[in-house]
Amino acid sequence: MSRVVIVGAGHAAAEAISSLRKKGYEGEIWLIGDEPLLPYQRPPLSKKYLLGEVSLQQLYIKGPDTYDAAGVVQMLGRTVHAVNRQTKQLALDGDETVSYDKLILATGTRARTLPVEGSDLPQIMYLRTKQDADSIKMALRTGTRLLIVGGGYIGLEIAASAIKQGAAVTVIEAMDRVLQRVTSPVVSEFYQSVHHQEGVEIRLSATLHKFASDDSGNWAVLQSGDTIGFDAAVVGIGVIPNVELAEQAGLPCENGIIVDEFCKTADPDIYAVGDCSNHPSLIYDRRLRLESVPNAMGQARTAAASICGEQEPYDEVPWFWSDQYDVKLQTVGLCQGYDELVVRGDQSKRKFAVFYLQAGRLIATDAINSPAEFMVSKKLVAARAHPDPEQLANPDVALKTLL
Repeated sequence: MSRVVIVGAGHAAAEAISSLRKKGYEGEIWLIGDEPLLPYQRPPLSKKYLLGEVSLQQLYIKGPDTYDAAGVVQMLGRTVHAVNRQTKQLALDGDETVSYDKLILATGTRARTLPVEGSDLPQIMYLRTKQDADSIKMALRTGTRLLIVGGGYIGLEIAASAIKQGAAVTVIEAMDRVLQRVTSPVVSEFYQSVHHQEGVEIRLSATLHKFASDDSGNWAVLQSGDTIGFDAAVVGIGVIPNVELAEQAGLPCENGIIVDEFCKTADPDIYAVGDCSNHPSLIYDRRLRLESVPNAMGQARTAAASICGEQEPYDEVPWFWSDQYDVKLQTVGLCQGYDELVVRGDQSKRKFAVFYLQAGRLIATDAINSPAEFMVSKKLVAARAHPDPEQLANPDVALKTLL
């Protein structure tokens, strides 16, 4: 009987298992994950889980019975050290080996650590796993001085959650605006304003020099010489794709594991999906490594189809979301390289959309509390549409007429 082994137990793994069975795969499916938990949702970790609004059971993508019914062999809390492509075997901790016919690498990413003096203090935390979220939850209470290093989505989402729990929050960002790598100044300034209104202090162009601690407390020292006292700190400065297994196996890697449009690596029996993979985008005509749940699930479906003999190229529009306070951001596409920006809606009401065009073509949209603009933009970006900017900006124009 053939065997598919999945290394990594996140969204991509859960979707791959479901898709394999839906497409009629009757062989063995083995799931190996380094956490002692079945695949669970990570986005709520910085939001509803941190606020205590959802439980561990609600985090699970699928219940335990689902995996049992699918006949999945579960090896949780285990680490794969090496892949032998010649013998098609994985070397695990405890000197155990597992053979495979097809291998799916869904190894995800890990938090990028801060290489400064004092970063090993117990008060310095990161958020990537449920265990990380539990540590942050324990540190948060009314009056806690929380320092967040990094003004990206994770940092801002944690800030919003901490403010709701009565913490005093300071965010330091090395760049001159928050979210600078992923959005326009219009959206950055909007979020800076929202967080200021909610009581978050944001310090821009603030580079951390070191952390320090003594009997009197903890503080961060900036390159400017300024100091910020804190009780707990969370570092959110991005992630690193987990490509070590692929590299050890001799598979090409560059900002992720290199795959084709079917999520297949240079080895026809090995696939890579989700945050760890670098795939060719048919929409943007370049290679991308995306950190998003929709991408992980879409690639998992493509890999499962390929294993089952169906060639369905991965060609989905990237999209992302972020929840902060009463603001829901839904982003379609990637805005890098835009040469024209169109705003539609009312920022003062926290309801507007920003459209990004390149040579007249819509390449991305940031929709803030604007679900209609989000849904239509997915279709416009997929169609490589060239909408009229004046019509985009006009709230009286139904966007669907631009399709």
